[in-house]
Amino acid sequence: MKYNILCEKSKAFALRIIKLDKYLCSEKKEYVLSDQLLRSGTSIGANIREATRAQTDADFYLKLTIALKEADESAYWLELLYESGRLNKKQYESIYSDCNELIKMLVAITKTQKSKLKKR
Repeated sequence: MKYNILCEKSKAFALRIIKLDKYLCSEKKEYVLSDQLLRSGTSIGANIREATRAQTDADFYLKLTIALKEADESAYWLELLYESGRLNKKQYESIYSDCNELIKMLVAITKTQKSKLKKR
């Protein structure tokens, strides 16, 4: 099922974000941007997980749109970390591609859900 893959990928992404936060704090002494990324990056999976227990289709859609917003915010923090020199190109491209994959999946699912809700 598509949502199981999304749950797995978002959890794996959250774990990568936690490791990145630890690295940024200990090696780069970067706390502000990394904290913002930690919050948004781990929130993606939490909202997806919450969506799996949604009471209604509208609630399911809402939780996934929140996850999408958090994923987009995470992409922003990653861009700032890279462009400010706190992440090198290899680090950035690796984790950014994971984030972008989540965004693409969430866009596809939310578009489908939105059209289903409009039909009702």
